[in-house]
Formats: sequence, C-alpha cells, structure tokens
Amino acid sequence: MTVCILGDAQHVEEAEKNSIPSMTVEDLKKLNKNKKLIKKLAKKYHAFMASEALIKQIPRLLGPGLNKAGKFPSLLTHQEAMGTKVDELKSTVKFQLKKALCLATAVGHVEMTEQELFANINVSVNFLVSLLKKNWQNVKTLHIKTTMGKVQRIY
Repeated sequence: MTVCILGDAQHVEEAEKNSIPSMTVEDLKKLNKNKKLIKKLAKKYHAFMASEALIKQIPRLLGPGLNKAGKFPSLLTHQEAMGTKVDELKSTVKFQLKKALCLATAVGHVEMTEQELFANINVSVNFLVSLLKKNWQNVKTLHIKTTMGKVQRIY
C-alpha cells in the first residue's frame, strides 16, 4: 500500500528521509485543478496524509477530485511520528457500504501466511459486528473470497 504525504517543508523533508512519496503546495498548484491529473494522482496512491496547515487548502488546490475518489487526506501533525502514523494508516481496514446491503473489504494479500490471514479476518469481522446495533443478530451470512477464487461461506 502506498501513502503520499501532502505537506509543508518539514513534513516533505521527513518523508524524503523515510523514502515516502511526498508533494508540496507548489506541486499541487502545478496540477492546476486539472481533473485528469488529479484522478491520475488519486489512482497512483492508496491513501494520502496532509499537514495541518495544508489540509484546509486541499479543496481549493485540487477541487473535489480526491474526495470523489474516497481518498481525502488524513491529518498529520508535527507532534506525531510520521513512520508510525503511516504504518497505522496502512493497517487500517475501510468498510464501505454501497447500494446493495453487502459489505466488502480487503483483509490480506498474497504474501501473508494462513495464520496472519486468519487473524486479520477474525479482527475485522469482530470489529464490524461490534459496530452493529444488535451485533451478530444483524449478520445473515459471512463469505470469504480470494480475488479470482470461489466464495467460501464462513458464517
């Protein structure tokens, strides 16, 4: 998962030290609200983080492009360590409900062991169930599926 830092000089410098892709205000101004370029930027990275000073300017600099893609930057302050914040963002699972009453989320990748996948699935399912009003009474079925594989019912 790739994260891009949209930051002030201090955050960009820190990102370069940690070899994390970053962009300054000038880089964002060069995009010139060009919808195609902003869409390309949104596709290139999985998530964005922005400095406190910059986060308010993003809608003015980029328009609604990142928001439409569901990738509006999360806040990055100077008090927090960038490395830990990026790792935290990478390990976050995002539940998105579309029009159908069916939820889908990514819980792992190919390089993970069976135990790691089991742990990820267990944590994400239990967290999702804890968010529901009637807990397990709201869940009809649970299925697990690989990208190209068959569906396996687990509940």
